[in-house]
Amino acid sequence: MKIKEILLVLEEMAPLAYAEDFDNVGLLVGDQNTEATGVLVCHDALENVIDEAITKKCNLVVCFHPILFSGLKKITGKNYVERSIIKAIKNDIAIYAVHTALDNHQNGVNKIFCDALGLKNTKVLIPKQNFIRKLVTYTIPENAEKVRNALFDAGAGNIGNYEDCSFNSKGIGTYMGNENSDPQLGERFEFVETAEIKIEVTFEKYLESKILKTLFSNHAYEEVAYEIYELQNSHQNIGLGMIGEFETPMNEKAFLTAVKQKMEAEGIRHSAFTGKPIKKVAVLGGSGSYAIKNAIMAGADAFLTADLKYHQFYEAENQLLLADIGHFESERYTKNYIVDYLRKKILNFAIILSEENTNPVKYL
Repeated sequence: MKIKEILLVLEEMAPLAYAEDFDNVGLLVGDQNTEATGVLVCHDALENVIDEAITKKCNLVVCFHPILFSGLKKITGKNYVERSIIKAIKNDIAIYAVHTALDNHQNGVNKIFCDALGLKNTKVLIPKQNFIRKLVTYTIPENAEKVRNALFDAGAGNIGNYEDCSFNSKGIGTYMGNENSDPQLGERFEFVETAEIKIEVTFEKYLESKILKTLFSNHAYEEVAYEIYELQNSHQNIGLGMIGEFETPMNEKAFLTAVKQKMEAEGIRHSAFTGKPIKKVAVLGGSGSYAIKNAIMAGADAFLTADLKYHQFYEAENQLLLADIGHFESERYTKNYIVDYLRKKILNFAIILSEENTNPVKYL
């Protein structure tokens, strides 16, 4: 099995198009055409993790955080990033990062967070914007079903919890071909007026080239008439953060105690208690201070995230309990999820969970 075959599975789990624009995801180091010997899954691809990969004969390291985030002008080994990259290259080890591609997935980082806490009825906290497009095309009735079904198979027509969604309307199409045309109906220089079906389907924007290729290969006409629009609708199943509910509310102290235990947090910083029971909880793994207002607007009783600054705790405004449980802690079960996913998809192959603790924050 080549590394590129494993990368296809990783992109099924967390499409790279889901990542934020600022992020650096995908294959960061290595040749995807290399034969894979094993996969080591970690949180951070540090030098000690590369050593672990060498020991365990894994030439693909799948990490959550990208070890290469901002540009490097020199690679001399002067810092932890450069040392990791040098060691990986010297030992022919590829590095692949998922980061916000998995953050934004409905089954990704924040769903894992919610599941660890036992939250139910979960939904995305900050739905992704400008991610949905609509295709409009026209064809003869005899060709409509073929075109529709092919577009569905290519990924079009998925809306929330529904699939194979389209809108179809009847109309009259007209055309006249020139000397270079080869019309499906009629002859060159003949004015043709025929019944047509207008088909409208939505799709995620990263699928556009696939959708158009499918349209062209399944359409009856020599010249395919189509339009693509960018929609303002939010994508309710893709985005950052998540919100869910406990079946039974609990008081704030009991809630934080449960969070500390379930997320294996060594310490939790939090805002002042509001005195209200905790039932509805918003979460955002990693640095999530920008989502405090979103959590309040969503009616959360508590918001769990990490990397909060001093003044940001004031933003709770006594409307919710704001808690910083630690960056690593809020994402700690992500690598377990990746391992489980790969093991289900790739059988009889070494998929190994890293034993290295890469949390840089220590507690006294």
